Amino acid sequence: MSLAASCPRCTSPVTGEGASFACTLHGPIDPLWRPDVADYDTFAELVGRIDDIPTYLPWPMSPGWSIADFGCVGAVGRVRATVTTTVGTSDLDGEVEVTIVSEDPGIGLGSRCAGTSYDDPGPQISNGPPSIHVRAGGRTVPMWLVDDHGDGPERELTVAQLTDGEVLARAVFVGEADGRWLWLVMRPASAALLLHDDWLLADVTGFGPEALEMPFGGPRPAW
Repeated sequence: MSLAASCPRCTSPVTGEGASFACTLHGPIDPLWRPDVADYDTFAELVGRIDDIPTYLPWPMSPGWSIADFGCVGAVGRVRATVTTTVGTSDLDGEVEVTIVSEDPGIGLGSRCAGTSYDDPGPQISNGPPSIHVRAGGRTVPMWLVDDHGDGPERELTVAQLTDGEVLARAVFVGEADGRWLWLVMRPASAALLLHDDWLLADVTGFGPEALEMPFGGPRPAW
């Protein structure tokens, strides 16, 4: 099984090959390369395409969790975004899905995974104190919790609201790390309460023998 080309912004069909791809809805694109089934071999192919952009996973992964999906946007030597989805369970939330996107501005993959209206985050970034801090690639990254159902401007929420009258399908956190947008999408929204300051995201492109310990499997995310 190999990585297949698709549109980073939507599920519409794409055409093309080599260095030229187009989406039937969005026109010429840098394609999203994504496997039909997540496994170690296709993950190794993904890492082989990536140059200097990180590919983040929650690490160490909790027992019973697995990597259900991953991908990158761009061409070999010019990757502009990466994505991973891990799945598992928690005692309070049942089935949980965590998607992490690192992308250059204007790509739109994070927005697709999050279900927000615009390719890049809105003015809520750096507007007020961050909702959470995570550790990504050895540095602390402030992130803001936002919600956008596509019917108006994005609004800022607090983590407490996710279980206090705000019954949402997902929680979306966005920040900036090394000049790129960092998206963290959790389904269901209440799973955001699992987060804590300095929650660790590791760049798997720098993994050595620990890469062999990565578990794969689980339901493919709907995005």
